[in-house]
Amino acid sequence: MAATTHSSPVNTSPFYSMQLRRFAVVSFVMMLAFLFVIVYLSPFGNMVIIALESRDQLSTTKDGAILPTEPITFDYQGQKLNMYTVPLDSGPKVLALLHEGRSSSDFIDPANPDAPPITWEGKWRTLPQATSFKIHPENFGIAWDQINFPLLFRNTFVIAVTGLIGTLLSCISVAYAFARFPIPGKNVLFLVLIATIIIPAQVTLIPTYTFFSKIGWVGTWLPLIVPHFFANAYNVFLLRQYFMTLPRQLDEAAMIDGATPLQVLIKVIIPQSWPVIVSVSLFHIIFAWNDYFGPLIYLLGHADLQPISVGVQVFNYAYGAHPELVQATSLLAMALPLILFFLAQLFFMRGVVITGVDK
Repeated sequence: MAATTHSSPVNTSPFYSMQLRRFAVVSFVMMLAFLFVIVYLSPFGNMVIIALESRDQLSTTKDGAILPTEPITFDYQGQKLNMYTVPLDSGPKVLALLHEGRSSSDFIDPANPDAPPITWEGKWRTLPQATSFKIHPENFGIAWDQINFPLLFRNTFVIAVTGLIGTLLSCISVAYAFARFPIPGKNVLFLVLIATIIIPAQVTLIPTYTFFSKIGWVGTWLPLIVPHFFANAYNVFLLRQYFMTLPRQLDEAAMIDGATPLQVLIKVIIPQSWPVIVSVSLFHIIFAWNDYFGPLIYLLGHADLQPISVGVQVFNYAYGAHPELVQATSLLAMALPLILFFLAQLFFMRGVVITGVDK
């Protein structure tokens, strides 16, 4: 009597098909996002790899190796011999190159150095060189000492934080006025303010520099700080968009309790606007940290006042023949903005999403 087998039926219900399609779509999107992140971060990864390599590692070929590697050597009678993977009759073996030849070369077996040299027929340059993984974190210490990072960090921190205070005071006040006060022609004034975003900085460069030169501010931090105490159109737009999403009933309730407009701003609006305030703060700090042209023209000849953006460029010109030090310096300069962004990313994303601006 033949045995009968029963196969489990395939689930073809609409719900199962819908779940399968959803899983396929989500998997495809996640794969694309993962590939995009890898491509997007590949320059940063290359910076890290170069910063951890030595000058010798960069100047020698690594046979396609991506990670920091250096050749393995063998000490033989006071000589340092390079190691190569040599194909022998018994199989490939790592040997030390003793004598180089055009058609044949002599190798030493590191496991038995007293044995006679092994003669291999072939071109030794075609052999893969034996390497080992090795990083050089001392590059960061050398860069730190050569560029005087403590002074540059201090200068940049003072410029960024002082300008941040002015940015928040001025932009929050102007945005609050545009969002809440019944100003005649408010919309027209707001459009004029937003239109200033498209004005190129090169248009105002010469008159601005002439003005600051006439009042004796060139060679000081004042041209880099004082303008931020006058509202910036982009930050005002972000703050106004967020303030308009807050219900006016909260303002009215506070006014019924006797609050003045300033008290409404401090006790009602600002406590509910931390996401956008953090976003504006991050925008300003990153701008001040990366600003190169302004400090370059206003602090020319004052190395003790220059921020990190100018100091890093001066270092790059002086040590352009040492890419490992250049990349280590760039990573040190990026450290603080990256740390601030990761610490404040929750508030930052909430502020960007709610204001409807993709930055």
